[in-house]
Amino acid sequence: MWCVRLEVEVNPVEWLMKNLSIEDPAEALHTGSLIAAQGYIFPISDHVLTLKDDGTFYRFQAPYFWPSNCWEPENTDYAIYLCKRTMQNKTRLELADYEAENLARLQRAFARKWEFIFMQAEAQVKIDRKKDKTERKILDSQERAFWDVHRPVPGCVNTTEMDIRKCRRMKNPQRVKKSVYGVAEDTQTQSPVHTHPQPSRKDTKEDVEKEILFLNTQLDRHCMKMSKVAETLMSYTEQYLEYDPFVCPPEPSNPWISDDCTFWELEASKDPSQQRVRKWGFSLDEALKDPVGRDQFLKFLESEFSSENLRFWLAVQDLKRRPLQDVPARAQEIWQEFLAEGAPSSINLDSHSYERTSQNLKDPGRYSFEDAQDHIYKLMKSDSYTRFLRSSVYQDLLLARKKVRQNLSFISPRIRIHLFMLKIVHPCCIWGQHSVTHFVFLLNI
Repeated sequence: MWCVRLEVEVNPVEWLMKNLSIEDPAEALHTGSLIAAQGYIFPISDHVLTLKDDGTFYRFQAPYFWPSNCWEPENTDYAIYLCKRTMQNKTRLELADYEAENLARLQRAFARKWEFIFMQAEAQVKIDRKKDKTERKILDSQERAFWDVHRPVPGCVNTTEMDIRKCRRMKNPQRVKKSVYGVAEDTQTQSPVHTHPQPSRKDTKEDVEKEILFLNTQLDRHCMKMSKVAETLMSYTEQYLEYDPFVCPPEPSNPWISDDCTFWELEASKDPSQQRVRKWGFSLDEALKDPVGRDQFLKFLESEFSSENLRFWLAVQDLKRRPLQDVPARAQEIWQEFLAEGAPSSINLDSHSYERTSQNLKDPGRYSFEDAQDHIYKLMKSDSYTRFLRSSVYQDLLLARKKVRQNLSFISPRIRIHLFMLKIVHPCCIWGQHSVTHFVFLLNI
C-alpha cells in the first residue's frame, strides 16, 4: 500500500483515515507521524520527518529505502551523499548547517581515502545526470529522506538506534552492516556492537600492561563533583527560566489569546524588548545569535574603531554557508582583507593560528579559517564583549525598553486593541497622550 507515490493532491490525514479505517483525525495524525518518523512517508521540502495537517506535500518512500530492509549505512556512504549534494550546485540541494559540519568532520576522519570517496560521488553524479529531470528530483527527495532517518537533524529522535541493553543481551547479533553505494568502511571504524564475537584467548603480558596504563590514565582524568554539576545546571535553568514558555508565560503575551496587543506594538516599532536585550548579557553567543544584538554590537565596535574582529568572524560564518564553487575566491578575499600583509582591516592572531590558517589556504575550504575564528572569538569574549555590556549603548537600550513598558501600562488592554486597529486603518495617525484620553472618553470606558 505504501509503495504508491502521491502524484495527485491528497490530504495525507484524510488518506490515512480512509485507507486505515481511522475515525478520529487526531489519531490519524499521530499514526501518520509515527510512520513518517520511520521514513515511509516524508515531506518534500523539510528535513524534519513528521506529519502536519497544514497542506504540506508528502511522498511515499520507495521500497528500496524502507527501514524494513535492515539498512546499516556506513559513514563512507553518508560522505558520498554529502559530496554529491555539494557538486550539483542547486538551491534545493544546498547543505544545511549541520550537514556542512558533518561533511567537514567526515573529511577529517577519512582524510586518507577522501580522494576515493570523491571519485565515487562524481561517478554517482554522472549517472544521475543521465536520468529524466522529474525522476531525478523524486530520487533526490527519496535519498534525502533516507538520510534524514539514519542521520537525523540535531534534536530529532533517531528511530534507528538500538537499545544498548538489548544489544548486550544478544549473544550472536544478526544485524550486518549494509552499504548503500557498495563502499566498504575500514574495520577500525566499525562498532563493536555489530561485529561478530571473536574466540576468547588468555590475556598476555602486553594486554595486562595496556589495561594498567588505561586505568592509570582514567585516574588522572579530571572528574567534576555531582554537586558542582547540579549547581551549574540549576544556575543555567534559573537564568533561562523566564524564556521557557512551558514554565513561565511569554512576555508579552500572545495577542490572539489575550486582550494585550503589546506584542504587535513591539513588532511595529522594530525595537528589541527588554527581555530580549537582557538576554544579550548572558553570553557572547546569545548576542551574536540575535540579528539586532549583532548589529548593536557591531555599531558599538565601529564607534570605537575596532570592528575588524567582528567583521572577520561574520565573514568566516558567511563563508561556511557559501556554495562550494564560490569558496576559494571568497577565502582569498577574506585573507586579503584581514590577514595579508598591509591588509586594510588587519586583525591580531597568534603565530600558531596564523601558521595553521596560511597552510589551510593552500587548499581553501569552508573551514580554512577555523583556528583563526576561534582565536578571534576568544578575544572578543574576553575584551570587546565585556566593554559592550558596560557601554552606554547597551545600558540605554535596557532603560529605553523599561520606559516603554511603563508608558504603555496606563492604557487598558481593550483600548490598546482599538488603537491598534485604528492604526491599521489610518497608519499616518500619531497618537499622543491627549488623543488617547479623548479616545477613552469617546469609548465611554
